Amino acid sequence: MQIIRLEKIHKRYFEGKENELEVLKGIDLSISRGEFVAVVGASGSGKSTLMNIIGVLDRPSEGRYFLDGTDIAEADDRELSGIRNKQIGFVFQTYNLIPRMSALRNVELPMQYAGVKAAVRKKRAEELLRTVDMQDRMDHTPDELSGGQKQRVAIARALANDPSILLADEPTGSLDSFTGRMIMDLFHRLHREKGITIVLITHSPELADETERILTISDGMITGERKGAADGYVPG
Repeated sequence: MQIIRLEKIHKRYFEGKENELEVLKGIDLSISRGEFVAVVGASGSGKSTLMNIIGVLDRPSEGRYFLDGTDIAEADDRELSGIRNKQIGFVFQTYNLIPRMSALRNVELPMQYAGVKAAVRKKRAEELLRTVDMQDRMDHTPDELSGGQKQRVAIARALANDPSILLADEPTGSLDSFTGRMIMDLFHRLHREKGITIVLITHSPELADETERILTISDGMITGERKGAADGYVPG
């Protein structure tokens, strides 16, 4: 069953002006529920713009986007905010943790926005931090954590409202190879155990090869698609 469907998606900036820039040029894309997909391409190819469209952080200039059956064009800003908070988990290269808050509070925050009661969200945040092996760092603030630890907290936060989709934009880009390997192993475990749909944006062919399907984007268009080796990959 398709959870993501994009039809002829275009994204233009400065529309109608002399410096108009078309970043996405007619993207057609379908992703099934529970699939682990990588999107690869050079810097400036449109990867992050595509992720912003998929994650409902931005609207397309043209085309239709259906997310789990919802026509995004027909949703108002309040509905889009609810979709982002409850259906999609985001993991960014820069972590985006709130500096003054502990790891536990950072993970609780999306649940607080969703109106979850304090006791319930605290218990779930603790469970999620245990899931990513951060149970010993719950009370630490981001400046007391390593890059890999920050990313694990960010992943726990992304899972806070039990999303059906996890979008990861260069999640290992700021990490050394050993720590990046740990983060990828964690994605594989979450995919295998929870069946989450994962879209991985990466410039690394090696990481992309670990997923089920690899899409290549170039100059705002999907120019290639091939099967990955996820079925034969066993996390360390």
